[in-house]
Amino acid sequence: MSFQVFGLPVSRGVAIGRAVLVASSRVDVAHYFIDVGRIEEEVGRLRVARDAVAMELSLLKRDLPTEAPAELSALLDVHLMLLHDESLTGATKQWIHDRHYNAEWALSAQLEVLARQFDEMEDDYLRERKADLEQVVERLLRALARDPETPLAAVAATGARDFAGEDPLVLVANDIAPADMLQFKGSVFTGFITDVGGRTSHTAIVARSMDIPAVVGTREASRIIRQDDWLIIDGDNGIVIVNPSPIVLEEYRFRQRQAGLERERLSRLRHTPAVTLDGEKVELLANIELPGDAAGALEAGAVGVGLFRSEFLFMNRNGELPDEEEQFEAYRAAVETMQGLPVTIRTVDIGADKPLERMSVNELRHEHALNPALGLRAIRWSLSEPGMFRQQLRAILRASAFGKVRLLIPMIAHLNEVHATLEAIARAKQQLDEAGKPYVDVEVGAMIEVPAAALMLPAFLRYFDFVSIGTNDLIQYTLAIDRADESVAHLYDSWHPAVLSLISTTIEQARRAGKHVSVCGEMAGDPAFTEVLLGFGLRSFSMHPAQIASIKQRVLRADVRKCVARAEAALEADEPQQLAMSEAGVPSA
Repeated sequence: MSFQVFGLPVSRGVAIGRAVLVASSRVDVAHYFIDVGRIEEEVGRLRVARDAVAMELSLLKRDLPTEAPAELSALLDVHLMLLHDESLTGATKQWIHDRHYNAEWALSAQLEVLARQFDEMEDDYLRERKADLEQVVERLLRALARDPETPLAAVAATGARDFAGEDPLVLVANDIAPADMLQFKGSVFTGFITDVGGRTSHTAIVARSMDIPAVVGTREASRIIRQDDWLIIDGDNGIVIVNPSPIVLEEYRFRQRQAGLERERLSRLRHTPAVTLDGEKVELLANIELPGDAAGALEAGAVGVGLFRSEFLFMNRNGELPDEEEQFEAYRAAVETMQGLPVTIRTVDIGADKPLERMSVNELRHEHALNPALGLRAIRWSLSEPGMFRQQLRAILRASAFGKVRLLIPMIAHLNEVHATLEAIARAKQQLDEAGKPYVDVEVGAMIEVPAAALMLPAFLRYFDFVSIGTNDLIQYTLAIDRADESVAHLYDSWHPAVLSLISTTIEQARRAGKHVSVCGEMAGDPAFTEVLLGFGLRSFSMHPAQIASIKQRVLRADVRKCVARAEAALEADEPQQLAMSEAGVPSA
């Protein structure tokens, strides 16, 4: 039966493929593909885990006290029966063989299939056995987690699978953690669907960076979509079509072909300088997550990296964080790839939606904070871990000996944070001098993503060489909206007059002080804002490489004098978005 699910459109385009469900579990589950040579080894891991759980259950049954109710022994028998049932372990092996899932993922996938079957049973007693099934699967997952042979190195190997002839795949989940998104980046998925999240949630940002369609905030997709359902993701309108009819499928395949032709046409602008019709030069930079992304930035025509999100180097490491040497090699690789073009490295922005597996005492307190977005994150976290912070600063400074590096500090809000940060940089330089390691005096910039920073900008500009506006958090904190919460996502408004006023004022004050200013948030890669930002005086945009071509097309067609008039009108309007839609010829709802 065909039906539709509605959510928020966060990454444009059309994706068609079979559903791959990542089930929510009380046990954290790693999701990665294994190569064909390791299938039997992975099946062996599953077998060892099953035998270990069977032993646990048998011992529990043997050691039951004589006065224990008979129901307990019967319950353990049910769990043993489920454990050896072919519909669980046999079908799980099939996921490993057919889809090349790791054992944990295969178990989760089969649990999803069986849980739905239990839900549809009419008999109350049988329906309640779903809880027993979940308990058995969680025992298996814990046994796999204890396996010393767990191939953690394979987590990073998430590139294209080594088998052909498969249907395209679409990932469906309640939510996707940043660490999992990092694993899935560059993998086989052609689109993402999540129950939760907003336009600037991490799933949305990474989906855009991968240039694949995504719909988030659907609320119920992972509960009503089944494994292997055929799906269409309409990333332009926020619609998911489940098991579409042949006519609808062909219509969307035609749209896919048209979008491919448009991308090919835009790619011809790759090496065209970004200059407006009236001769204003505009700098189009790239946002990257990992050193390997730098090559894609160059290929897309970026004239530098405006934001290297260094926190991704710290994720998915099973609690072991990168040391100075590993960080240095990563930063150097990105700098050398950019061939002399500037690379702006942001110090680690850990916290809120990007936690670390390894927890310090401070972080353990933070983990239980009522609102982590307002807690120990970004520069606050770095200053609370001075040894780790200086380690990162030394690695970044050392990379500056191999190309043009700029250092960016996230979420700065207080002058005492400014002073503490500059002292940490001075101390890191002193340590490098004492060790005889070369570096260059890099420019240091502040991210303007807290309203307090925008209002304090004249004072901050006395200490910083440049500023970069992080619009995602600036909007979140200005409007008091959790940008990852789909229940308030409709209130997350990039066109809000207060947001536009803060951005305009920040750009104007930085330019007046002779300081370089850029926008590195999602607004920079949204064509709807290009003319307004140009009108505010912005000449440096940083975005995901996939967005550069469409923004360059808008720049090439722009006349700054007209952009200034449009920007002034937007600042004066009570509802700037409606004004923008009317100017673009879009009818209001």
